Amino acid sequence: MEQRELLLLEKYAAVNPELKELWEDHILYEKQVEKLEAKVYRTPTEEQTLKQLKKQKLEGKTRLHAILDGYNEQEGN
Repeated sequence: MEQRELLLLEKYAAVNPELKELWEDHILYEKQVEKLEAKVYRTPTEEQTLKQLKKQKLEGKTRLHAILDGYNEQEGN
């Protein structure tokens, strides 16, 4: 994430519960994805879990960016 986005996130997470939750979920998904990707061998269930986590992470990040874009426009950047 870019520095500008991180600053907006820091500024608005305290007043926007959805933004805060999306960011926390993003961090959680990132850690889970990294843990699964670090495995040399993954079971079919783990592969499916990894795909689902990546999908959830992407959906959340898309929504996160949409909210941040709104704040960015609001600030006139």
